[in-house]
Amino acid sequence: MALPTAYLTSVKNVEAVFNAMRAAKAPPKFTQRFLEDLGFKSTADRLFINVFKALGFLTPDGAPTDRYFEFMDQTQSGRVLAEALEEAYADLFQLRRDAQNMERSELRGRLKTLTQGQVSDAVIERMAMTFQALAKLADFGAPRSQQGAARDQASEEVVDAGAFENGSGPTRPPAPLPTGADGLRLGGFVYNIELHLPESRDPAVYEALFKALKAHLLG
Repeated sequence: MALPTAYLTSVKNVEAVFNAMRAAKAPPKFTQRFLEDLGFKSTADRLFINVFKALGFLTPDGAPTDRYFEFMDQTQSGRVLAEALEEAYADLFQLRRDAQNMERSELRGRLKTLTQGQVSDAVIERMAMTFQALAKLADFGAPRSQQGAARDQASEEVVDAGAFENGSGPTRPPAPLPTGADGLRLGGFVYNIELHLPESRDPAVYEALFKALKAHLLG
């Protein structure tokens, strides 16, 4: 599941921590001691380390990643953080492409759905609080890097199975693909399509889904 389990219990220092991290020389490892040297000594501030790991700024053992160094460029920071959030919270952005604009109540509901009710309401609130505090510092309108653009394109090509179930269909028709005897081909490559099926006990739902899928892909 692409949804971080790391969260903050206080977000008052979010902007200050990011600013201090960007202004300081990157350490060999981002440790609690380094965080304290930046001026953040409370137990709540220590949670930033796991959040940075979840966002891909640090490796599991705490070493700065390429994303960390990209973020240090102030002209790129907003874009880098937006891409980090879209990647770390991919499941949330699949439910709503502009997840950063959700109201807190909607965000809590979506997170509760994604965690399948296995975490407490208090944790859900902290997860929502953390996401929104990070999203405020991100620039989701900035031009994407090559990797970010590729992820956006892949997201647009995902077939929304729920739309087939309620009869609305895809928001826009997929581009026709050349077909061959052994599958869908383009430029000599064979493409496999991954379809996430909705939960239903009604066989008619699946029959309608595959019928619609065949019509869109094969014409």
